[in-house]
Amino acid sequence: MVPAAALLVGGVLTGCGEAEPLPEITQGARPTTAPATTAPEAPEASASAVAGASLGGPGTACALPVSFTLAEQWEPEAVKDPENPDFAALMRQGPATVRCEADAKPSGHVGYLRVWTAEGKGPARTTLEGFVKAEKGSSAAVYRETKAGTLPATEVTYTVHNEVMEETKEERAFAVATPKGTVIVHLGGLDTAEHRAMLPAYELARTTLKLG
Repeated sequence: MVPAAALLVGGVLTGCGEAEPLPEITQGARPTTAPATTAPEAPEASASAVAGASLGGPGTACALPVSFTLAEQWEPEAVKDPENPDFAALMRQGPATVRCEADAKPSGHVGYLRVWTAEGKGPARTTLEGFVKAEKGSSAAVYRETKAGTLPATEVTYTVHNEVMEETKEERAFAVATPKGTVIVHLGGLDTAEHRAMLPAYELARTTLKLG
C-alpha cells in the first residue's frame, strides 16, 4: 500500500479505473507548527469534529464488523472487489485487506480514513504491528493501549518516508478485536499538516466506535 500515490490518483481503491486529477477544493484550517520527523507519543486532537453520518451499520455505505460516526462532509465508499489479486498491492497491507474509505476532500482536506480487516482471533496489537511493518518507508512507530468507544484498542503513531515525494509524514491507526477478526482504522493524509488537520475526524471515529 502506498498512501501518497493513492491520494494522488484520487481514490483509486474505490474506482479501480483510470487516474483522474484531484478536484479543486478549498483547504480547511491547517496547523501552523512545523511537521515533526518522529511520531508523537500522545496523539491527541486539539479540536472536535462535527458529527456526520454513521458508517458500518446496516444501510450505510460499508458493511463492517464495527460502526462509528464520520465527520461532517466526509464521503464514504465501499472498496470494490477487495479480494481481486490484480490489485493486491493496493488492497492488502500485511495481514489486512482494505474494505472502506472515507474521502476528506469535500471537507477541505486531502486524505482518507480507511477501514481494514484481518481474519483470525489473534491480538489486535499483533495485527496492527504487521500492518505498520508492511507499509513501505514506515518507522518510528509508537504503540499505546487505549479505548475505541468502550472496546479495548491498540493505537499507533508512526512516520512514513516517501522517496518519490522526498518527504516524511505522520500517520496513525487504531485496531480492535471483534468476533469477525481485527479491524484497523487508519488515517494518512497528503502530508503531516493535512494529517494533523484531520485528527478531529479520526478521534470522532475512535471515540464513537462500537461493534456491529
